[in-house]
Amino acid sequence: MESTATCPVCRAAAPLPFMDVGPQRYWKCQTCDARFLDPAQHPAPDVERAHYLTHENDPADPRYRKFLAKLAMPLLARLSPASSGIDYGCGPGPALAAMLREAGHDVALYDPFFHADESALARNYDFIACTETAEHFHRPADEFDRLDTLLRPGGWLALMTAFRPADEKFADWHYRKDPTHVVFYNEATLRAVATTRNWSCEFPAPDVALMRKAG
Repeated sequence: MESTATCPVCRAAAPLPFMDVGPQRYWKCQTCDARFLDPAQHPAPDVERAHYLTHENDPADPRYRKFLAKLAMPLLARLSPASSGIDYGCGPGPALAAMLREAGHDVALYDPFFHADESALARNYDFIACTETAEHFHRPADEFDRLDTLLRPGGWLALMTAFRPADEKFADWHYRKDPTHVVFYNEATLRAVATTRNWSCEFPAPDVALMRKAG
């Protein structure tokens, strides 16, 4: 493997070769413990969008709502009444936004492919919901910086992504096999993301992180 200059999650220098799985090359960061696909192999936008359209994320599907409740319930327990938030990376079927609205909160939508409303990024929010999205970030450090600017002091970032398994299970992991998943986190990685930005960080459920911006 040729070297890639920096970790896309924490910007640390000199990540190490991790694994080749067929033609795909993966790297690991010694600082934040992220694993990530070689940036030269990221999917093109048209490929990404076509793949997202194959997902079945029906806001009325009770099974999908149960899946999202793993994040929604601990987030709702921490929000003040009538809070303002954004479903960041909501996809074509913003089910989580519907659930949070039903609980009495105002929720804007943003997704670069399906709800590309730049005006939603010109406001500040009490919370950001980011479900099954962070694994798609091509430049995660830049994305987390953007989320930090969107949050009001004391605001919550609620993130859900499948946490990376042990290295020996990585090649066969179903999550890795999705062609649009390019970066993989565990608790250590997300703690590093939070610490860099002076956020607190807790893990109320498997694959869920709640981070809070300092007030």
